[in-house]
Amino acid sequence: MTQDKTKRFTFTLLAVCLMSVNGAARAANVPAGAVLAEKQELVRNNGSEPASLDPHKVESNVEFNLISDMFDGLVAVKPDGSIEPRLAASWENKGNTVWTFHLRPGITWSDGSAITAQDVVWSWQRLVSPQTASPYASYLGNMYVANAVDIAQGNKDPATLGVKALDDTTLEITLTQPTAAFLAMLAHPSLVPLDKVLIGRFGDKWTRPEHIVSSGAYKLSQWVVNERIVAERNPHYWDDRHTVINKVTYLPISSESADVNRYKAGEIDIVYSVPVNQFAQLKKTMGDELHVSPQLSTYYYQFNTTRAPFNDPRVRRALNMALDKDIIAQKVMGQGQRAAWVISQPDIGGVQLHAPEYASWPLDKRIAEAKKLLTEAGYGPDHPLSLNLLYNTFETHQRIAIAASSMWKKNLGVEVKLQNQEWKTMLDTMHTGNFDIVRYAWIADYDDASSFLNIFRTGDSENTTGYSSPAFDEAMHNAAKASSLEERGKDYQQAEDLLGEDVPAIPIYHYVRTHLVKPWVGGFAPDNRGNYYTKDMYIKKH
Repeated sequence: MTQDKTKRFTFTLLAVCLMSVNGAARAANVPAGAVLAEKQELVRNNGSEPASLDPHKVESNVEFNLISDMFDGLVAVKPDGSIEPRLAASWENKGNTVWTFHLRPGITWSDGSAITAQDVVWSWQRLVSPQTASPYASYLGNMYVANAVDIAQGNKDPATLGVKALDDTTLEITLTQPTAAFLAMLAHPSLVPLDKVLIGRFGDKWTRPEHIVSSGAYKLSQWVVNERIVAERNPHYWDDRHTVINKVTYLPISSESADVNRYKAGEIDIVYSVPVNQFAQLKKTMGDELHVSPQLSTYYYQFNTTRAPFNDPRVRRALNMALDKDIIAQKVMGQGQRAAWVISQPDIGGVQLHAPEYASWPLDKRIAEAKKLLTEAGYGPDHPLSLNLLYNTFETHQRIAIAASSMWKKNLGVEVKLQNQEWKTMLDTMHTGNFDIVRYAWIADYDDASSFLNIFRTGDSENTTGYSSPAFDEAMHNAAKASSLEERGKDYQQAEDLLGEDVPAIPIYHYVRTHLVKPWVGGFAPDNRGNYYTKDMYIKKH
């Protein structure tokens, strides 16, 4: 690949080293001597029914797992962190602010029609347009693409976005400042090109199997709501020669126990998540098929900071301090999860981030301070705090909610009402602000703390807490333009310190990913965000 090697900015080096949600852009690598099954079909559980397959309408791995199999972006990131060309064959930049990308010759959609630079321009304009109302509308602004922030806020026309097609195969992107994570951020599934003609013709129905065209290794062939989604190999994919699996079926099973039972019955090849209460037994009986890997992801409870009494940081901090997170991570979960006191990660993107001082206090000291904070806020035995805790339907989320509510009751006398909703319903509730505290989690979009922290910036499209802090916003702005990892680390620490004081969200634990995988599935290798792609896998004879 081509890069401007005359530049000495640290930004480019950092961008090459960072990793994205699109993960390792590999293809199936079948070892010499491996005997493949005649039937190359895979069945994998995806955990929930997706809210949509429109890359601009979604925000979680439930949807991105599917989208990443069916759509390609301009670039992706290899396991070593280097940037790999995908739909773009090469690129160069001037001053790390004007980037020019050259598309691969002859790339097409799954119907054989050409993919052009104009498709990318239109897709990004659609992403950032307020009319689209994308959860990721702020993403291009966080990349510092020119005019993206103003467009997302409704102050400028989407046509002014700093991206233009110089011709059918050449794309120019203009940034307002160098952005260290630019290339890694570019690999995000929200930035895949979409077909303007198709969407213009079918509107919101463009993702139906009979209409959709895609750019990735697979094309949607069947969608039976709450039952299965089926994708078949796309013969027009530019890298189809390296694809092995011909058909993949995704199941929306939210019950982890049902997932395991169907795996044992031979109906599923890859389990989405192993139930915590079966983990020890499965480790004994199916050790070779049990996969556990660390993940750049944090489980947290976020507040509606615009609703009393959760607009009071003393209340939020008290609830944070009174949780015994070690018990939740080690006993309730017990698969290798780590108690969390920072929203991002203790070690991410080459920097180390430290927890607030109170995280190291003994639990009784934290509880005493939490009671003091609640008393100052007007709560106590005669006037207990009461709240609703919302989580999406999933056995593990229920177990954690029961544990947390019990700790708050025992340690602070807080009355907690538990509520659960299906995934899509909970997302709607969260985005409309109709909650007190809601269970959520964030998987890194790329290997950098900004992926976690940007969503707490004032007005960010993913900022469903309503949190706003000028000091926090300034720290994040400074981090993006910092010319060294040391400077970036200081800015991120300042941002985390502010979150530790203000607590718009309570970090609970840092994830690991657990799966059961049939021994005949080859090429299963999750990246550090827990992503794995059907195009990388193959079925061995069995």
